[in-house]
Amino acid sequence: MTAESADQVLEMRDQRLIAALQCDGRLSAERAADVLGMSPRTVHRRWQALIADGVCRVVALPVRPPAVGALLLRIRVLGARRDALAAALAARDDVPFIDLSASGDEILAVSLTRPGTRDHLVFRELPATRAVTSVSADTVLHVFSEATNWRHDVLTDAERAALTPPRPAVPAQPARTDDTDRAVLAALADDARAPAAAVAARTGRPESTVRRRIARLAATGHLRTQVVVDPRRLGLAIDANVLLRVAPDRLDSAGRALAAHPAVHGAFATTGPANLQAAVWMRDLEDLYRFVSRDLAGLGVETVETVIVGQAVKRPGSPRALTASPPRRTTV
Repeated sequence: MTAESADQVLEMRDQRLIAALQCDGRLSAERAADVLGMSPRTVHRRWQALIADGVCRVVALPVRPPAVGALLLRIRVLGARRDALAAALAARDDVPFIDLSASGDEILAVSLTRPGTRDHLVFRELPATRAVTSVSADTVLHVFSEATNWRHDVLTDAERAALTPPRPAVPAQPARTDDTDRAVLAALADDARAPAAAVAARTGRPESTVRRRIARLAATGHLRTQVVVDPRRLGLAIDANVLLRVAPDRLDSAGRALAAHPAVHGAFATTGPANLQAAVWMRDLEDLYRFVSRDLAGLGVETVETVIVGQAVKRPGSPRALTASPPRRTTV
């Protein structure tokens, strides 16, 4: 995708259709048309065009093992070596998220790790890299929201509720997956909207079996989808990370409030000087200013640091990047 096409904002109809897929990655054109007041033919045609043109794609995410935690990294690096180091980090399966700051001297990344372990990347590889001048690593203590939870704010509450399937019931015993389930999920990884016939052809299982398994995996919460789209195409030109210091007795309520904000696509309680961090997408700098000066008021915020992202090198959305057993490690 060229820089020019990436900056071209989609018309509202297409933005609403992308938002509908965020509610349910396997949503039918008929259901979307009924809720959004369009014809099924138009919905099907526009979805096909948006996906074929690479504007968006719908991926299936594997269930992340509960034992895997995350570190939020801030890596200050000499400018001449920044891009090379970012590329080396992007090649690692255990680093699913990499941004370059607009100031040009900092790499912001998420590293998946085992909680309580001495992370090899943080303690050995990065400090041994001569281009790195400093590294800070804050452990994620609690996830209030992440990219899979974010919804583009162009649907009404009623529309979103009508398009969102019921939340999976929590069984007394968690449903187990077998080889067929895992094969189906793998076949849906890069295209979660693939029809049952295509998945059957990829897996060698009968189509009727695949159809039943997809329905069961969705009903039990094993099939989770995410729409991957450049936020600039949605009119959200400003990407920023906001690092907050919040009074301990306000941390949970502040985190929940941030998670509910339509601009926030990630909110985490962390260790370190900033104990609450949020990733936001905004239309412009004025919106970001209003967020910091107005929307954060009343949350018990003591200090704020805002880092504007200049380039998103790697973002969550790739199933391979989000799996952590075992991660492929590339020396930086």
